[in-house]
Amino acid sequence: MAIDLAQFHQVFFEESLEGLAIMESGLLGLGTGGADPEAINAIFRAAHSMKGGSATFGFTAVADFAHHLETLLDEMREGRRPVTAQAVEALLGAVDCLRDMLGASQSGRPVDRAAVAIHQAALERLLADGAVGATAPAIDRDEGWQIVFSPHRDLFRSGNDPVRIFRELAGLGRLEVDAELGFLPSADELDIEDCYLAWELKLYGKVARADIDEAFAWVEDHCDLAVRPLAELAALAAVPVPPEAAPAAAVQPASVPPPATAETGTKNVGGGSIRVDTAKIDQLINLCGELVITQSMLGLLGETFTMDRLEQLQSGLAQLERHTRALQESVMNIRMLPISFVFSRMPRLVHDISGKLGKRVELRLMGEQTELDKTVIEQIADPLMHLVRNCLDHGIESPHERVVAGKSDTGLILLNAYHRGGNIVIEVSDDGRGLDAPRIFAKAVERGLLEPHAHPPPAQLYDLIFHPGFSTAEQVTEVSGRGVGMDVVRRNIEALGGRIELKTQPGRGSTFSIHLPLTLAILDGQTVAVGKEIYIAPLVSIIESISLTEDKLNTFTGKGETFRLRGEYLPIIRLHEVFGVEGGHAVKLTDGLLMVVEGQGLKCGLFVDNVLSQQQVVIKSLEENYRRVEGISGATILGDGSVALILDIPGLVRLARQERPVQTRH
Repeated sequence: MAIDLAQFHQVFFEESLEGLAIMESGLLGLGTGGADPEAINAIFRAAHSMKGGSATFGFTAVADFAHHLETLLDEMREGRRPVTAQAVEALLGAVDCLRDMLGASQSGRPVDRAAVAIHQAALERLLADGAVGATAPAIDRDEGWQIVFSPHRDLFRSGNDPVRIFRELAGLGRLEVDAELGFLPSADELDIEDCYLAWELKLYGKVARADIDEAFAWVEDHCDLAVRPLAELAALAAVPVPPEAAPAAAVQPASVPPPATAETGTKNVGGGSIRVDTAKIDQLINLCGELVITQSMLGLLGETFTMDRLEQLQSGLAQLERHTRALQESVMNIRMLPISFVFSRMPRLVHDISGKLGKRVELRLMGEQTELDKTVIEQIADPLMHLVRNCLDHGIESPHERVVAGKSDTGLILLNAYHRGGNIVIEVSDDGRGLDAPRIFAKAVERGLLEPHAHPPPAQLYDLIFHPGFSTAEQVTEVSGRGVGMDVVRRNIEALGGRIELKTQPGRGSTFSIHLPLTLAILDGQTVAVGKEIYIAPLVSIIESISLTEDKLNTFTGKGETFRLRGEYLPIIRLHEVFGVEGGHAVKLTDGLLMVVEGQGLKCGLFVDNVLSQQQVVIKSLEENYRRVEGISGATILGDGSVALILDIPGLVRLARQERPVQTRH
């Protein structure tokens, strides 16, 4: 039966990308010189697995490239080559190249052969250099012994342990051990007191035959032992073997499909996948079983229902509600992934950029296991990377500047994720110079954003860095300074239903706090009444709800209505006017409620008739089912079956900032 290997490609790509992440993380953790052997082994294993998988699935270009990388790592783990900064950089570049090659194979686009050639040449140059400068002496592969050790089944009963022998041999030279597992019986036939294993050992180095015999002295009556010099084996291997006669006709098994190649690629037709802990699946199945039982119970109750069984019906409905909510939470939990998927990209980013900028930076990651919806995880990566780049370029000072300022020459960037009030908070902090208020003010005046005699509060001044095209960088660098970025960061975060806050202290650093909902499918909302209509306001955008008094209201000519809140004047939006709702009972601002909301870093007041209850709502796309409506981000279905629109707070804030004709309605 033909096996379609293409069905396994997606799994191969996912596992390969995970392997690359392991390699990258391991390489970044390597010290130069005598690196941790276990760390190098872990990197080597990941490279070896990728090479094998690539060859199996027909991605020969990837396999060939991985072979060079694997060879270099093999020399490092055997001590024939030191771990140098040059080698680590070449290996990191090779990891990037492999990632691009896999991406090309996955998407079906051609491989960048020029880039592959550059990275391959770098690896080959290192390999050609040999073990120059190695800290460990090169090993002569022909010097030593081959030992075939085949214990009798009664070895264990004699009180001997092969591990003791292996340890003794390892003390004589470098030992390689391969186990022969072909004699292992099935589990039913296995006797744990019998030995079914045999080993082939290669002992490299100048080791006397007598030392080997001494190591096996206690087991010579309980094993078959063959010891030969490695040089003898090498001589035998060098003897040419005449080729076997070719078969009359090469037979190509019909079951083997033509391999996919990196050159032709394979298109990823799937919509992405997610790995789920089996415990979550088990919980889901159990809840489905509970639902079926409850549904069956209610069905039987309905067939024979009488009023004296009302209490039983109410109990059954309550049980149905509990199971439904638990099922909803379990389903949503399947899409939750730890934010380490995003955080794991940062060490490489910090390594590369700090090296280019000549800065010393320590990156600390906290809360890596904090879980977020898969969609949010995928879309928050770019804003986070931009913030970290900004910390590196603008926040952290050069080592000399830090020492002059009385700080350590190594800057600190901290990424921290944690839950707060049903949302997730991601903080990006640095201990650098902080924002330069005078420079921001001068730049704002230069761009016409502020009057020269203005005295904006610090929060409003710092918020200007989110203005499109605003940059205080004196020079455009490879990292930043082109006046784009922070406005896009804020826009992307708000597109996820979140918001970003900034705190900064001159000379002590800055902290950007991103507040995000756990998922984009369900929203924690506040229902509000406007006339006969019900709207949903995202809880994350609501600051407070207040009742107005006349003394707090103001009307500015050409600017609309405002109210004063703790010394700050905020614009007012009457929702019944924006959406053309008729029949609202609150016409005077003092008759209804004002919901203070925040979007795009600015606040405004939404005038509504009444604030009702808080509830979770399932978000439905309005654009897919109707069309885009300004000020509305989606819709949902309430418990009574009616449709409620979900307010787009940033969109409404934009409306509030537009000049509107004054309409006096006091």
